Amino acid sequence: MGTALLVVFLSGGGTGWHALAMGPSWNGAGRPQLPQRATATAAGRVIPISRQPFYPDLLATAARWADAPLGEVVGDSPRETLLNFYAVMSRVERELSAATSQADRDPGLTWSASAQAHIATAEQLFGLAVQALDASTFPQSIRDDMAQEAAIQLKEVLDYVFTHSTAPIEIPDSAGLKLLNSQRNRSSDSWTIPETAITLTSTPSARPGDTSFLFASDTVAQAARMFALIKEATGFKQPFSTQGFFDSYSKTPGFLAPPKWYLRLPPQIHNLADARIGGLTLFQISATAITLLLYAWFVLILFRNLLHTYRYYQEREQDPEQTTRRGWHQDNVAWLRVMLTLPVMPLTRLCDYLIDDQINFTGLALVILTYVFYICYFIAASLFVFYLLEALGRSLSEWLVHLRGGGSDLQLKRVSNLVMPCSRVLGGLVALVLIYRLLLMLGLPSTTVLAFSAVPGLAIGLGASKLLGNMFAGLSIQTDRPVRVGEFCQIGDNLGFITRIGLRSLELQTLESRVTIPNAIADEETIINYSRRQPQRQSGSSPSLLVDLMAKRVIPASQSTDLLAVLRRRISTVTELRQPLLTLEHRDDESLTLICHGLVELHNWHHYLKVREQLLLLVKDCVEEIQLCNRLIGVSYSTSTEQLQRLPALIADVVKRDPHLKLVSCRLMTIADFSYDVAFFLESHHDDIIELRNAIDRLNRDLLSALDDAGITIPYPTSVQIQARA
Repeated sequence: MGTALLVVFLSGGGTGWHALAMGPSWNGAGRPQLPQRATATAAGRVIPISRQPFYPDLLATAARWADAPLGEVVGDSPRETLLNFYAVMSRVERELSAATSQADRDPGLTWSASAQAHIATAEQLFGLAVQALDASTFPQSIRDDMAQEAAIQLKEVLDYVFTHSTAPIEIPDSAGLKLLNSQRNRSSDSWTIPETAITLTSTPSARPGDTSFLFASDTVAQAARMFALIKEATGFKQPFSTQGFFDSYSKTPGFLAPPKWYLRLPPQIHNLADARIGGLTLFQISATAITLLLYAWFVLILFRNLLHTYRYYQEREQDPEQTTRRGWHQDNVAWLRVMLTLPVMPLTRLCDYLIDDQINFTGLALVILTYVFYICYFIAASLFVFYLLEALGRSLSEWLVHLRGGGSDLQLKRVSNLVMPCSRVLGGLVALVLIYRLLLMLGLPSTTVLAFSAVPGLAIGLGASKLLGNMFAGLSIQTDRPVRVGEFCQIGDNLGFITRIGLRSLELQTLESRVTIPNAIADEETIINYSRRQPQRQSGSSPSLLVDLMAKRVIPASQSTDLLAVLRRRISTVTELRQPLLTLEHRDDESLTLICHGLVELHNWHHYLKVREQLLLLVKDCVEEIQLCNRLIGVSYSTSTEQLQRLPALIADVVKRDPHLKLVSCRLMTIADFSYDVAFFLESHHDDIIELRNAIDRLNRDLLSALDDAGITIPYPTSVQIQARA
């Protein structure tokens, strides 16, 4: 590229040229100084365009485009491409002038059918003309916009060149280019307008053996600089001139033709709207500001709602009452995030379209806003793809659970633990590809983007070895499955429930807190799994629950048997406990320990402790029930044999008064020091221990009354002190 001015005229003798100079001169204010016209003597040597050698071909080209407007501007020689471009751009301006000139005559605020036909023809021809420019130097995001501006600017620069030329301009065709190459020291596939930097170069065509000539990328990139130097020049009167085309294009809304309502504004309002501020009109700045404010307001609302989904989910996690079936609602939250990110993309495209094609921003301001919109679009697209794959993973997990005939929250957690990491990794990879695509769209060279792609490999080589170790250990845990989500286990010194097994670490919910253990450490530790594996036809596994209770006194063997019978009957009331096992164990000190073991379908500390507490209280109640049901009563030695024989019947009559009590046995067990001890055992069918206590209270009272009526007394211990005489 270079800073050379793209239009250069020689200054000199009769066959010489006036020069714009190879580079712009600068005045004291630091602004480019326009090249001065030649002196009066030299100015007389300017060759009108009608006397240029290419003018007959230009007329023929213009006539051909008037008859067949669906041709191709790009030709296989510099002459064909240059004349096609020049003639087509001239007709574009005439079609637009024919349409806009009807604004004052036609009623209404929209263009008439005739005006719309002119505008459609102009837009079609303009699209063909832009194809003659090699805009590859512009970033892909702004390539079309900059090429359109460059086409209009380049047309006005050509107007200046063809109008102020002082020497014939020979534009070579294919044969002329071959002849020109034969006269050069080295052949070239490009041609430059003499003493200018406007170059047409050939590119391979889709047709074998054919080439197409385009305006070179350097010429297109410098079109704005060239136009800035000649836009104040005058003397463009010639049939194909379009002076003022770019000024009209850049200060009015609309793509090529401004909307009719804008042209019909009152003169005072129209002049105010056209007031220039930094190269843009007041209307363009105001309309763009309103559009950006509405866009930012809508995006902010979506972003706040997106953040609220995370806060809402955290609140549900911290609330124990909301844990039931919570996993089955995660797909709803995931799809809500998808719906919150989806509108950002079309909204961004809409704002870009309004500012670019309707409000018609141009120049540097358009470039900046286009970059901003592309960044917002690709960030929204990356989030959308990530959330979409996450939502699909959630829904797929639920579908797989239902397909396997399950429906528990634990099954969903385990399937999600396998599906969700894959979905998130895939979403992250797609988002990374979109970010790389954004860098290319913003104009970064592909080599730079490839250098960025090497950063992850460098990070892995320098500091991510632990991450890889944890990932492979996580894969080993997922494959060997020593533990699964929801199981009760001990890893090292940590005891609790497995809540998550991720790619890098696993989470263990202990009684005090949540512990995150790297997979590599967990894989090396000894894992004690307290959850019993079930047959393949059954779903999941259940943590073991162990309760032991030591009796305060020695329980006879008969009472031990009764205790186990009562426990086995009463333990069925604990619906959460499955496959209960009961046993008794004697310690060295002759104390009795009752051991109760079972499986629970619970997978968090809150419910686990609740069931353990329920079972512990049940065991204590059963021990107390056995102790209450084993009764012992002593009668005095004065009790007759007949009264002793009638005593079991008397006790049975008293027991029958309570329908929930049953006399199992009644025996004279001991002839003690002060009494005959009668032991009887009751069987209770009361619902709880409180009712049993009340029943024993009534039994004791009724039994005392019955013994009193039968004349049977209960002795109390006495002592006799014998004192020797002194």
